[in-house]
Amino acid sequence: MAKELRIGMIGYGFMGRAHSNAYKRLNDFFDVKHTPVLKVACARKPDELQAFADRWGYERTETDWRKVVEADDVDLIDICVPNNLHRDIAIRAAEAGKMICCEKPLAVNVAEAEEMTRAVEKSGVPNMVWYNYRRVPAIALAKQIVDEGRIGRPFHYRATYLQDWTINEKVPQGGAALWRLDINAAGSGVTGDLLAHSIDSAMWLNGPITRVVARTETFVKEREHIDTGKVEPVGIDDACMFLAEFANGSIGTFESTRYARGRKNYNTFELNGVDGSVFFDLEDPENLSFFEYTQQQSGEKTEDHLTGWRKIHASNPEHPYMDKYWVPGTTIGYEHTFLNALADFVAGVENGTSSQPDFHNALQTQKVCDAVIDSANTGNWMETKVEI
Repeated sequence: MAKELRIGMIGYGFMGRAHSNAYKRLNDFFDVKHTPVLKVACARKPDELQAFADRWGYERTETDWRKVVEADDVDLIDICVPNNLHRDIAIRAAEAGKMICCEKPLAVNVAEAEEMTRAVEKSGVPNMVWYNYRRVPAIALAKQIVDEGRIGRPFHYRATYLQDWTINEKVPQGGAALWRLDINAAGSGVTGDLLAHSIDSAMWLNGPITRVVARTETFVKEREHIDTGKVEPVGIDDACMFLAEFANGSIGTFESTRYARGRKNYNTFELNGVDGSVFFDLEDPENLSFFEYTQQQSGEKTEDHLTGWRKIHASNPEHPYMDKYWVPGTTIGYEHTFLNALADFVAGVENGTSSQPDFHNALQTQKVCDAVIDSANTGNWMETKVEI
């Protein structure tokens, strides 16, 4: 008989919807022993919260997250609120012995992320941070290619994450929808929101980042704040570019902006090594581009007239996660990345392993984010203090 996994959802926005969908569909696709039960949804606006709960099937609602954390009929706390609220909820949930799944980035800064990590490690509760792009089948395939040694010694890593939704200077900051533009709620701009994904993917594929030098820019210096109705200074970074050094000797470039007209969610990476390269574009998510430097019978690596990039449609059952879904040639979507992440987390709960990235792993990404912001503020190279 399946065991219930009783969910307390804190937040009802974009990520609350994405996570709720994963809980509802988990047992439709994955053979795990637990069945998610949507027990309680929590947020500060009762009317909007009730509409969310009714749509997704939560049994009840609550406006005080402390009551959800302390509820006897909740096993897992899912944190889907602005970044400045992560710390208190996570620490209280850990002290209450609840499993925790937290949206990224882990916190607004390293100090808070360290507190959260100490709390979950002290309590021993299963925990995960929703860096869902690791669970795109094509990205997971890139990880396999790297782990199989097909790239060889790495030389270059380059990442871009481009959007265009804040170009209009009349877009306000703050509130439930636009808290990402409020420094007090978000902690940073594109660095924590977008580049955190790029950094997580980079260190998963290519190992620790040890040193960075960065430049940030805020193009619109003042915006109306929804909560006060006043025009206030904008404290977040609209754009960020940084150079990185990896522990394995390779070098990297990272760029992110919300001012790239025409780019909606353009998230790419490329890794170049002595034996091959991989390239991925999230706006073409089912495909992974792979270049393999050919090897002759003599064992000498050289090119011939058939050497070139190949596009791999990551939809065959031998590709990561795809044996759970459809026939080869068909695709899965953005929402399935959360489903895949949840399946890995629940499987880890059942077999006693830690699903990655957990809080400790996400803390390493937070260290890079903080180093990037510090470098942009000082103009100097900064050590990341990431564990190697």
